[in-house]
Amino acid sequence: MQCESVSLLSPITALQFVGDFLLSGEGAIINLYTLNSTNDYERRFYCNALQNYCIHGIKPCWPAHKQTSRPQLAVFGAKGLIVFELNTCAKDPKLQKMGQLLELHDWIWDLQWLENDGELMYFGLALGHNSVVLCDYKAGRTLREVHCDVKCILYSACFVGHTWAELVLISGTVFNQLVLWRMEGPTNEDGRVQTERRISGHSGVIFSIHYMEKNGILASASDDRSIRLWKVGNLCEDVKGDGEGAGSVQCLLQLYGHQSRVWSVQLLEDHIISVGEDSACIVWSYNGDIINCFKGHKGRSVRAMAVNEDKGWLVTGGADSGIRLWKIQDKKSEDVVIFQLKFGGTGKIETPKALTLVDSALLLVMTDAGSIYSYCLLSGKWKLILEDPSYQSYSLLVVTRLVSGCVICAIGNINGRVKIFLLSAPEDCVENQVHQGKVHSLGWASREGQARDKCHLFSSGADGVMIWREVSCKGNRLASVAEKCRYCLPLCKHRWHTSVTFLPERHLLVCGDRRGSLLLYSCAEGDLGERQRLSEESADVAGSENTIEESLEGRLPVGSTRIAARFECREPVSALPGLHGKLGVTSVLFHDGFVYSTGRDGYYRQLQVEDGGLKLLRSHRACKGMDWIERLLLTPGGNFLVLGFHSTNLVLWNVKTSEKVLCIPCGGGHRSWSYTSSPGNEIFTYIKSGDILICQRDLSNSSRAVIKDCMHGREFTCVRFVERFKVSADGPVSIVATSSEDTTVNVLAIYERSGHVTKLTTICDHISSVRTMAITKSRRSDHGDNRSSSAALLFSAGGRAELQCSRLLIRHGDVSAPVSCQVEHLVSHRLAEDWEHKKNRHRMLKMDPETRYMSVVVVDAGMNFGKVCRPSSHLLAAACSDGSVRLFLIDECQRNIVLLAESFYHQRCVLKLQTFIYQQATRGHRAFLCSAATDGRIAFWDVSRTIERVTLANILQEGVHHPWGTS
Repeated sequence: MQCESVSLLSPITALQFVGDFLLSGEGAIINLYTLNSTNDYERRFYCNALQNYCIHGIKPCWPAHKQTSRPQLAVFGAKGLIVFELNTCAKDPKLQKMGQLLELHDWIWDLQWLENDGELMYFGLALGHNSVVLCDYKAGRTLREVHCDVKCILYSACFVGHTWAELVLISGTVFNQLVLWRMEGPTNEDGRVQTERRISGHSGVIFSIHYMEKNGILASASDDRSIRLWKVGNLCEDVKGDGEGAGSVQCLLQLYGHQSRVWSVQLLEDHIISVGEDSACIVWSYNGDIINCFKGHKGRSVRAMAVNEDKGWLVTGGADSGIRLWKIQDKKSEDVVIFQLKFGGTGKIETPKALTLVDSALLLVMTDAGSIYSYCLLSGKWKLILEDPSYQSYSLLVVTRLVSGCVICAIGNINGRVKIFLLSAPEDCVENQVHQGKVHSLGWASREGQARDKCHLFSSGADGVMIWREVSCKGNRLASVAEKCRYCLPLCKHRWHTSVTFLPERHLLVCGDRRGSLLLYSCAEGDLGERQRLSEESADVAGSENTIEESLEGRLPVGSTRIAARFECREPVSALPGLHGKLGVTSVLFHDGFVYSTGRDGYYRQLQVEDGGLKLLRSHRACKGMDWIERLLLTPGGNFLVLGFHSTNLVLWNVKTSEKVLCIPCGGGHRSWSYTSSPGNEIFTYIKSGDILICQRDLSNSSRAVIKDCMHGREFTCVRFVERFKVSADGPVSIVATSSEDTTVNVLAIYERSGHVTKLTTICDHISSVRTMAITKSRRSDHGDNRSSSAALLFSAGGRAELQCSRLLIRHGDVSAPVSCQVEHLVSHRLAEDWEHKKNRHRMLKMDPETRYMSVVVVDAGMNFGKVCRPSSHLLAAACSDGSVRLFLIDECQRNIVLLAESFYHQRCVLKLQTFIYQQATRGHRAFLCSAATDGRIAFWDVSRTIERVTLANILQEGVHHPWGTS
C-alpha cells in the first residue's frame, strides 16, 4: 500500500520573495503563495523538494543572457540540494526540476550562484566544517573543495562575491568569532586557506550573518541576544596583505532589544530587520532605535523572514507554522494619537461625569450640573444640547442611532426619572417617573426585523424590576414611548440588569445582571396583554405620574399625577445564576444562532437556547491577565475581537490571531469611557482626573496581515483522526484534532485535493500540557440545522491529572456554507480536585506528586456492558505517570465522570494503552486492554470482568472505585 502526503504542518524554516510570489519552506515542502494589495493570499501549489531533508534556504537567480521570467531556484537544507525553474507566466505557476537531488557529505549553511562565461551553471556551497565546495548543478557533481585553516564547526555562513575568483566566505564559528577567508587566498603547509580577518566581540555563538556590499557593512546576530554592525569595507576587492592583520574592522552598533536569542538579521537600505527566539520581529534604524516591534506568532521562535523592499513588505515564518506579513514604515508608527479636549466653552464651572460616542465623529458629555454637550471631532466645536438641574450629581446617559438616522438619547437620575429625547430636537422630550428610587441601569437594544424608526429601552431601579419600553420616531420628533413589559430580576444585593439582547424568531430575550447571572425571559407579543390590566386594589400608588402614552397624546402634561397601572412582572424562563461571578455580566450578544456573554471574571462564554432554557457550551479566556472583558466585537470576516481591560490598560484582543491589536494606558475601566470603530479608524475616549481624553487610531494603513494561520506555539503531542467526508467543490475533507504542550487542542479541516489546512476551532480549557486524546462517536447529536452534520466525543488529557470531555459537532460544508465545528464542553475531572479546595493547604504536605495522563483509549466501542453503562455512557482507560491504569465511566447526558477502577500493577510510568475486542464462543465479545510501562512490563487487562464486578448503584451512591487485576 502506497501512501501519499496530502499536507504538512511544520515550522517555517525558509522564506523568499520572487516578484509578487512568496516561496516558503516547510519541512521538505515548498509552498508558493500569491500576494496582492487586496490582502488576498492564496496558496497556489506545493512540492516535495528535498524528500527527507528540511529546507533551510531558497536562493533565486535570473539568467542574464536570457530574456525570460522563469527564475531558477536553488533549494537547500541539511545535506541536500536541488535546482528548480519557476514558471510564473502560466495560469497556474509550476516548478520544474533542473536536475536530481544532490546529497553532500556535510551540512550546507549557505549557497551562492557563480558566473562562468556569462552563465550561471555553478554555485558555491558553504559546509558545516568551514569548507566550500564548487558545484556544477547541471552535471550534478562537485568540482572542487577548499578548507579554511580554522578547523571548527560553523553555526552560520555568508558568501560575498559573484565569481569563484572573488568569492569570500564569512563564517560564524563555535568560538564566537567571525572568520573571513577567500577561496583563492594563500594556503598554509596543509593546503588550507589562511584566514584573512577575525572579528571578535560577541559572547555567544553567531546564528546569522548578512553583508551589504554598497555600504561595506556586516551584521551579525548572536546567542548573546545582541546584533552588531561592523564596518569591513568592500570585501569583493582584493586585499593585499597577509593573515589576519589585513584590513581594519570597526564596530558601529550594538543592538539589544530581543528577550532571547536572535536567529536572523538582514540589512536594508534604511532599516535593520531581526527575528528571534522570543517570537518578535524588530525593525531598527541605523541610529540604533527600534522603529517597530512586530509580535503575532505563538510560541518561542521565529526563524525565517523575507523582505520585498520595493513594496515595503516583510514576511515572517514561525515555529507555529504561521506566516505573517508586515508593512515596513520609514519612521516609528504612532498607532494611537492621544489628545485632551478643552472642556469649558460655556464659561460655567462644570465637571464631566459621563460620556458616550454616538459615532466616530460625535461625542456626548454630561456634566455634574445636569448639562449635556456635544463635541464634533471633525470641526472641534462644542454645543450645548440640554440643561436640567434635576440630573446633576448623579445621572446615566445612553444613546443609540436608528436605521433611519435619528439619534435618540436617554438619561436617568437618582430619583427614578428617565428622560428620552432626540438629539436633533432636545426640547421635544418625554420624561416620567419609572422607578421608586435610583435608576441603576439604562440600555438600548435592537430587535431583528424591527421598523427603521423604532428602538427598545430597558431600565432597572432599586426595586429589582426591569422595564422594557418601545420608542418610536416620526421624522424629527418622538412619536410614542410605550411600555411593553416588566421583568422581575432575581433577589440579590446588586439587583439590576447590565445588558439585554433579543433572540430572533424565538420571542425570547437574554438579560445579564450585576450579580453575574444570565436570565432568559419571554417577550412574546401574545403575553403582553396582561400589561393592560389595572390593579384596582392598589391604594398606595396614588400620586404616581401619568403614562407616557397619554403625555405624548397631549391628554395630560408630563409630571401630572394619576392612579398608576400596576403591571405583572415576568419571571425568568431559565437562569444561570452567578455564571460570571459577583462582579457581573458586562454584555450579551446574539450571533449565528448562539448567545455570547462577557463578564468581569475574565471569561466570555458561548451558550445556546435548548429545550426552552439556556445551555452553556464553552467558556473562553482572552489574553493572560485580562480579567475584565467588556464586550465582543465582530470583524467583517466574522471573527471576534475582545474588548476589555488588562490591569490599567484598555486592550483589544484578536481571538483568531491571539494577539493584542490595541493597548491604551487609561487607568482602568472604573471611569466613564466609550469606544467605537469604523472601517477607517477607531476611537476610544475616557474621563481621567476631570479631563476628557480621546485616543484615535487610523486603520487604513494596517501594518499586519495573516498569510497562513498559526497552529500550535509548542510541540505537537498527539494527533487524532475524527472523520472524513466529501464536499462537491473541494473534494474529500479530513477532520483531525491536534494537541500540544501549549495547553490547547486544535480541530483542523484538511482539504485533500488542494492540501489546504483550515483551523476550525481551538479548545483552551486545559491548565497544563495536553499529552493525549481519544475520539469516539457521540451517542447524542443535536444538529440544529438542515446541513449534514455529525457528532463526535473528544477526550483530552495531560498534565495536572486533568481530563476533559467535549462534544464536536461537525457541519459538512457546501458552496454557501463552509465546513465548521461547534464545540460543547461537557465535563472535566481532576484527581487532585479535593486538594485544591482544602483550606490552609500551604501548611500541609502533599505526598503524591503531580500525575500526568500519558495515554487514553475508549474501551467500549461496539460493546454492551449491561446495567453498568447507560446508552449515553462511555468507558475510558487512562495510563498515568504514577504507575497506575485507571478506568473511568463518562456519561454524556448526565455530564459526569466517575472513577470505576484503578491498579498500580506497574511500578513506574505507564506510557501506552491499546484496546482490542476478543470473541469467545461461550462468553461472547470481551474487551481487553494492553498496557506498557517504563518498568519493562506489558500487562493485559480484562475490562469486561472488571465491569461485571462493579454495579451502577455503588458508583453513583457510594462513589467507591475498585481495584482490578491483570489477566
